[in-house]
Amino acid sequence: MEERHETEVVSIPATPRANSTPEILTPTGQRSPPRPMTTTTTAGHAGAKSAAWTPSSFISPRFLSPIGTPMKRVLINMKGYLEEVGHLTKLNPQDAWLPITESRNGNAHYAAFHNLNAGVGFQALLLPVAFSFLGWGWGILSLTVAYCWQLYTLWVLVQLHEAVPGRRYNRYVELAQAAFGEKLGVWLALFPTVYLSAGNATALILVGGETMKLFFQIVCGPLCSSNPLTTVEWYLVFTSLCIVLSQLPNLNSIAGLSLVGAVTAITYSTMVWVLSVSQQRPPQISYQPLSLPSATASLFASLNALGIIAFAFRGHNLILEIQSTMPSTFKHPAHVPMWKGAKVAYFFIAMCLFPVAIGGYWAYGNLMPSGGMLAAIYAFHGHDIARGLLAIAFLLVVFNCLSSFQIYSMPVFDSFEASYTSRTNRPCSVWVRSGFRVFYGFISLLIGVAFPFLSSLAGLLGGLTLPVTFAYPCFMWVLLKQPPKYSFNWYFNWILGWLGIAFSVAFSIGGIWSIVTNGLKLKFFKPS
Repeated sequence: MEERHETEVVSIPATPRANSTPEILTPTGQRSPPRPMTTTTTAGHAGAKSAAWTPSSFISPRFLSPIGTPMKRVLINMKGYLEEVGHLTKLNPQDAWLPITESRNGNAHYAAFHNLNAGVGFQALLLPVAFSFLGWGWGILSLTVAYCWQLYTLWVLVQLHEAVPGRRYNRYVELAQAAFGEKLGVWLALFPTVYLSAGNATALILVGGETMKLFFQIVCGPLCSSNPLTTVEWYLVFTSLCIVLSQLPNLNSIAGLSLVGAVTAITYSTMVWVLSVSQQRPPQISYQPLSLPSATASLFASLNALGIIAFAFRGHNLILEIQSTMPSTFKHPAHVPMWKGAKVAYFFIAMCLFPVAIGGYWAYGNLMPSGGMLAAIYAFHGHDIARGLLAIAFLLVVFNCLSSFQIYSMPVFDSFEASYTSRTNRPCSVWVRSGFRVFYGFISLLIGVAFPFLSSLAGLLGGLTLPVTFAYPCFMWVLLKQPPKYSFNWYFNWILGWLGIAFSVAFSIGGIWSIVTNGLKLKFFKPS
């Protein structure tokens, strides 16, 4: 009896049953065919024992009892889930309420649109002004070095978005806090990123309003009424348009506007240099750098010019925000589509910046006015170029400023709503969100009217905000990725970072010197 009882226990997983035996589920979810039934003979226990099926291995898919099958399926499903989710990313529930991280269905196309919209702007039209102080050789060399440098730091920021497993750094300040510490990170990154967002928005109101005024003058011509709108009123018109467009809820929802901004940026940049090159150059043109009374003055003027070049490369304060709109899993991390989109965007950015700088300097030389390419075209060829072409160029600039205002304002909207949701523990209603954006638009207008000279501080502001683009990413790579000490990667990033800080100080000094030497018309509440 003991022997028979032991045999039955051993054969439980494979004891032949009736024809209604259920099919066995394999770990892949497929049904395995039922085993053929064997007829036991009257030989008794010996025949039954020989006909019984015995698993050859305990890890075989056939060794699945009614108890083991659900457990196996749970483990397999859990494995697939972990592969999809990745490294168990800790998501902040508040992120689902904020405009930057509210929608995570971005892709490489959206990344290209956003980067191109943020990367090309009115600052590019000032590049020939820098060339007038640097000349051909130093101008092209500095522009090329700056482009390659910022392209590397862009790649660094894309890789650092998920530098720590289980954490996504959705904002530039968050990454700075993780690298430098909670307090030091805020001190180092908060001011330049706030200026690059809110300050750019204010400058866009000034440029957009003034360009709308010029567009109206070109289109209307001598038929204009005797009482045209003042500059402040044009600022108000432009701000009102910005506020209407800002009602789009989140960063992904303005992808269409970013596409419009990207297309208009490429178009007007091409039109500006093509129209300039196609016209006859001024007879007194010269390509010698502007002569200044002393070597010290020339040095500071060159530093200010380098600050203008640095200021032309913008948008790094938005890289992490753009990448945070994309889904990220272990198999499909967000840095892959982000880098694809960024490469396409910065190819077109190079196609915009280099022709504008080189073509503009070739067309006007050291006669380039401080207002940049639009001012030069209007001053030298206002009567030579067809009014229709000029009007189209100015209108494209207006459209680009409207689109750029949205993407540069999104971090500020995000900060407003983060403060609200952290206090109330609930998402912003439509009316609260709309109120924040109306308030921000008119505050930016007030600052622009109160300080209309902000757009003439390109050199100084380029120096102050340079670490965000050229220095901080290198430091953060070393502190978070921790490459081997004294390796090439370690030396390379430390040297680039400290060079960026040194250039920032030097360019800021050059900008201050330029303001002191040339004078700054501090016309508060008196826009021209």
